[in-house]
Amino acid sequence: MANFPVLKTGSVMQYPATTTIRYSNQVIQFVDGVEQRYRDFPAPLHEWVIRLDLLDEGEVKALEQFFLDQQGQFENFSFTDPKDDVTYPDCSLMIDDLAISLNGERRGKTMVIIRENRS
Repeated sequence: MANFPVLKTGSVMQYPATTTIRYSNQVIQFVDGVEQRYRDFPAPLHEWVIRLDLLDEGEVKALEQFFLDQQGQFENFSFTDPKDDVTYPDCSLMIDDLAISLNGERRGKTMVIIRENRS
């Protein structure tokens, strides 16, 4: 299984970094007003918005190749969250279009969204 590419600095993301932790809770309200609550899955799902600026040509090519290998949202890969160093083994991209802007030498810029998958 593939791993999300690492930058020259050894990191996978730059600041500002956004991480979302989500539960999927359902509430059913009966006619008599009583509510029943349950979860669709037992643990939270994680999502990361990764904004990357000042990328050099090698980093841009690595990200493009990773995106092509993943075929957008199609394939799964592992992602290590730099905040807590936990590796999430089943993640996927949330985008099918990778927009990269090149604003000069070593000035590549892009954004990707990664979501943990639940089997």
